Amino acid sequence: MSTSIELATLGHRIRHHRLLKNFTLEELGARVGIAGSQLSLIENGKREPKLSLLQAIAEATETEVSDLLSTEPPNRRAALEIELERAQSSPVFLQLGVPSLRITKGMSDEMLESVLGLHRELQRREREAIATPEEARRANTELRLRMTAQNNYIADIEKLAEKQLKLAGHVSGALTHRTVSIMAERLGFELIYVADLPSSTRSVTDLEHGRIYLPPASIPGGHGLRSMALQAMAHRLLGHTPPTSYADFLQQRLEINYFAACCLMPETAAVKFLQQAKKDRNLAVEDFRDAFGVTHESAGMRMTNLMTEHLGMHLHFLRVDSTGAITRVYANDDFPLPMDVTGSVEGQLVCRHFSARHAFSQQNRTTEYHQYTDTPAGTFWSSTQTGSARHGEFSITVGVPFDDSRWWRGRETSHRATSTCPDEACCRRPPADVSARWQGKAWPSARVHTHMFSPLPRGAFPGVDDNEVFAFLDRHAAQ
Repeated sequence: MSTSIELATLGHRIRHHRLLKNFTLEELGARVGIAGSQLSLIENGKREPKLSLLQAIAEATETEVSDLLSTEPPNRRAALEIELERAQSSPVFLQLGVPSLRITKGMSDEMLESVLGLHRELQRREREAIATPEEARRANTELRLRMTAQNNYIADIEKLAEKQLKLAGHVSGALTHRTVSIMAERLGFELIYVADLPSSTRSVTDLEHGRIYLPPASIPGGHGLRSMALQAMAHRLLGHTPPTSYADFLQQRLEINYFAACCLMPETAAVKFLQQAKKDRNLAVEDFRDAFGVTHESAGMRMTNLMTEHLGMHLHFLRVDSTGAITRVYANDDFPLPMDVTGSVEGQLVCRHFSARHAFSQQNRTTEYHQYTDTPAGTFWSSTQTGSARHGEFSITVGVPFDDSRWWRGRETSHRATSTCPDEACCRRPPADVSARWQGKAWPSARVHTHMFSPLPRGAFPGVDDNEVFAFLDRHAAQ
């Protein structure tokens, strides 16, 4: 069945060809065997004509059926009317409860342009405000499910990364800062390290002067600098345009992160390394990390891109902060993730019995902590490494179902736990005797996180202060 917009376009095209022949509604109706009133309904997009009638109209107006069915408005006036009809049927407008404007012949094009200008501004403001916490969670959940369905693997970006590496002369080993600079130069960019980047950005690309501004090269580790530069280049290589929604913003962020990971851990070399480790029954995130000179988190996440696709192994990945809240997640092995009623996982607390939280209590944190966990979905083996960042401690977990643990180093661990989550009696509800002893006798003062009350920043690039960025570019363009 045709949509209302398709019928409106068809109606406009029929009217256009009727008027070109100087036919009235009644005259064309008589030629094709219907009443003028019926033809008027068709021209106004209120009724869908049969193919035989379209053929008769095309013959009477000396045109082709394919021309009548074209999706292009026949003229400027029709385009304005169709756009206004579309705008007035949008959820953004309908939720206002404002009556629609009835389009008449007597309306000037200028009047239609003016009304459309208001609708366009309404849509623009809606897009700016779309990055609410609720919208962000919904969009993020949809993206996570979509990536899970494709095994977290994007073949086109894999190929693009390998091509760029080859053109830059990278052969093997860890990707050097020099090679990253060569990759940027080939795209017409110079990498510049500055100490005054806007606080709301990780990097800033000056498209006019061909510069990519990054934090100082002396920051500890320097692993992130390569990734930041690669991400900035990825926007150009992938043909990104300013995001039109928060979902679009998240998709672009995922793609640039994916491209950076593909460059730092190229598919061909990474798969070869993982296949050999599996053959040796010695898979380990820390070995993969060290082989390519990346962070533990990057290595663990990259394994989710490659292991199902190339090794036939399903797995899960968790980044959890010291409170137990999930900040990054992937799972295609049926690992029981906590989630709210909308299906969102980020921000949820993982079970206290998972290795992601047990690892924080280990005295020796220099090596990975291994554990088997019995859950309602089966038994899972996992490897967890803790770390610290500016905002506190975190843990990185990569795990697999019990049967696949035989390929991993650390499978002989004696650490074992049982989780019955989401049953609250597992770890969230205090024991009955303890609850009875303290019920009504305690009054804790809660720590309120002020970000809970703040909407996500508005703008095309959520979280970025445009004034700060443009002032930064003005400052450096003169240098």
